[in-house]
This record gives sequence, C-alpha cells and structure tokens, in this order.
Amino acid sequence: MESRFDYFHTAPELFKALYALQNAVNHASLPQELQELVKMRASQLNGCALCIALHLAEARRLGIADEKLHLLNAWRETPLFDARERAALAWTEALTLVTEGHVADAVYEQVRAQFSDQELVELSFAVTTINTWNRLNIAARRSPEEAKKFSKAA
Repeated sequence: MESRFDYFHTAPELFKALYALQNAVNHASLPQELQELVKMRASQLNGCALCIALHLAEARRLGIADEKLHLLNAWRETPLFDARERAALAWTEALTLVTEGHVADAVYEQVRAQFSDQELVELSFAVTTINTWNRLNIAARRSPEEAKKFSKAA
C-alpha cells in the first residue's frame, strides 16, 4: 500500500507541535508500560497498523509480556490486567469511541478510583494524542513497515 501524503514534510511545523505534545506525554508521570498499553489499545480500536506495530515493538522493549500483549484486545476476559490497567483501558476505550455513548459515569468513577487528578489528565492526553496519530496515519495510509524507522527497539 502506498502512502497518500507525507504530513512530516508537507507541514513540518504542525508535525513538530504534535511531536512536542507526544514528547510531553511520554515524559509525564504515568509509567511507560501503562502508556504503551493505552497506545496499543487505542490503535487496535482505530485499526492503525503503523501505530500497532510501533507500540508493540516499544512494549516488548519495555518488557511487557507477550501473553499480555496478545490478550490486550480481550483485556476484560483475562486476569492479566490489574485494576489500574483495567481502569486505564476502559478510559481509553471510552475516549477513543466517544461517539458511541460519550464517557459513561461508571467509566469515570472507575478511573477516578485508580488515578489522581494529575494522572487522569495525563492519561487523557495520552489517549487523545495517540488518537490523533492514529487518524493521521490512517488517512495518510502509512504502512506498518514504517514503524521500524521510529521504533527505539529497531
């Protein structure tokens, strides 16, 4: 599949701004392992092959078990995910699929029980930022092979 457009070279200032936001999210207080699970889950929901490949490599580099990564799309059905991860994944799904019922109070209550105000805001930025990357990469038809260029694991 050939890419449709190159947002990096066409609009470098916009790319730099989004990259700066991503860098700030990456350096927030949320553990990198949790951030990678969130990035992967949103990317699965959106069907962004590039982002799935990129964040799979990063999750493995961070030492997240393959079993957990293989079962991420069925996180509700396995005991591999702790309460904090479950809350983050529920929040990720609610924000990613916001048109399917907005963010339910039950999901908000679940995430509030596990995260401080600061962490909730950071988690929300992590989810919305990966959703932006997903949408750009899907629209541009960026291939998963391109993930090797960006992966720290490569």
